[in-house]
Amino acid sequence: MSRQDWQINCLNQVKDCSVEKHLDQDIEVLIVEDEIDICFLLTGILRKKNLQTTFVNSIHEAQDLLAIQHPSILFLDNNLPDGYGVDFIYQIKNSHPLIWIIMITADDTIANKNKALKAGADFFIGKPFTIDTINKAIDTVMADVH
Repeated sequence: MSRQDWQINCLNQVKDCSVEKHLDQDIEVLIVEDEIDICFLLTGILRKKNLQTTFVNSIHEAQDLLAIQHPSILFLDNNLPDGYGVDFIYQIKNSHPLIWIIMITADDTIANKNKALKAGADFFIGKPFTIDTINKAIDTVMADVH
């Protein structure tokens, strides 16, 4: 499957999932990730769990969105065009103390994991990740959000 076919497939999956109406749709998720493929993949996974998703591609865009929205869950990449996600965690937790932060990064080292968790991340998931890993993190969070 070509990259373009994969993107179209992800978009179609997102469309298919977005027509479902369920009780969990009041739970909002913000994805802060500069790789659009991962944004679409996470959106598809999360919408199958009946979660509302929005994604942005930089810390600056996330700051703007968090000023007006209050998502319950935030997926945060570490290497973003305008800074490191791990350095943004404290600011997020300061303004949104109840938000669940799931750090996703290709820099999957023990040092980075410890730094993210110490800063306030609730989960640390290395890339590449599996659908099962994302589902387990969401299931844990959903048990607390409800």
